[in-house]
Amino acid sequence: MCNRLLSIVLICLFAVSCKERKTDKAAEKMQDFIIAISDYAHGIDDDFIVIPQNGSELAFNNLERTEGFRSDFMNAIDGFGIEELFYDGEAVDDAYRLDNVRDIVGEKVVMVADMLGSSSQYQSAINKNLAEGFICFPRYPDNHDYLSIPSNVINENASDVSVLAEAQNYLYLISSDNFSSAEDMIAAIEATNYDVVLVDLFFEDEPLTASQVNRLKLKANGSSRLAIAYMSIGSAENYRYYWKKSWFHHCPTWLKRRYDGYPHEFWVKFWNKTWQEIIYGNDESYTKKIIDANFDGVYLDNVEAYYFLYHRN
Repeated sequence: MCNRLLSIVLICLFAVSCKERKTDKAAEKMQDFIIAISDYAHGIDDDFIVIPQNGSELAFNNLERTEGFRSDFMNAIDGFGIEELFYDGEAVDDAYRLDNVRDIVGEKVVMVADMLGSSSQYQSAINKNLAEGFICFPRYPDNHDYLSIPSNVINENASDVSVLAEAQNYLYLISSDNFSSAEDMIAAIEATNYDVVLVDLFFEDEPLTASQVNRLKLKANGSSRLAIAYMSIGSAENYRYYWKKSWFHHCPTWLKRRYDGYPHEFWVKFWNKTWQEIIYGNDESYTKKIIDANFDGVYLDNVEAYYFLYHRN
C-alpha cells in the first residue's frame, strides 16, 4: 500500500514538474513573440508604441524579479497594462504583481485598469495608483468589458501627449456595443480630454480608417494625444477577419482550447508560424493593418497565454 501511494505521489510530482517546464518555455516564447512584433512594427514606424497587458513577470529573466529585467524585452516595449491590480470587485491583496510593477514603473509606464465593486472605492483606487506612479482607469462592473466612456478624466490636462511617458490618464474602450456607428463612437471620443485612447481597430467588421484614427488623436481642448489599438496575441477570436469558417468544425492544431468565460475566444499555441503570420510580418497581418490605420501603437492582450495553455483559467 505504501509503495502504491509513493508511486502516485511521484507521478503527480513529475506531472507538475513537466507542466511547469512547459510553462517556463512558453513564457520565453511569448517574450520572443512580443519582441518580434515590436521589431517588425519599428521597422515601419520608429515611434510605434508597444504595450503588453498582464503577465508582468515577462519583464524579468526567467520570470523572476531577483534575476533582473530581460533587457531585449524591455527595450521592445513602452509600457505595461495591468488589470485588477488593487480592486477586482473588492480590494485585492496581490503582493506578487504589485512588486513586479513597482520595479517596472521605474523603467516603463504602468497602466492599471481596476474593477470597482462600489463608488466608495473610486477615489481610493485613484489614490493607490497615483501613489505608485501608475496611470489608471478604474471602472465599475457595468463597464467590465470596456464599453463606455467615463465622464471624469483623472488628471485632466491641456498638454500635448506625443509619447506614452507624457500620459497622465487613459481611456480603455474596446467594445462598440454602446454606439450605433463608428462615427458615433469617434464623435464621443473626440469630445473627451483623455491623454491616450485605447480602442479596437475594428468597429464591428470594418477597420477604422486613417482619417478616423487621426480624429481620435485630438483632444476636445485642442491638444494632441495618442491612439492605441487593441490586439489579442494569446487568443484567437472567432469574429475576427482572419477566422476561417472551416475552423468551427475542424480547428487547426494550434487552437488549443476554449477560453473559459469568453465563448468566442480560444487560447492559441502562439509560437505557431501560421498564427504569428496572422499577427505580424506581412502586409495582411493584424499589426500591419493597425499601422496602416495610422495608430500610434498597439496594446497586446492575453500575453499570459503562456500560463493558461497549461493551467485552467
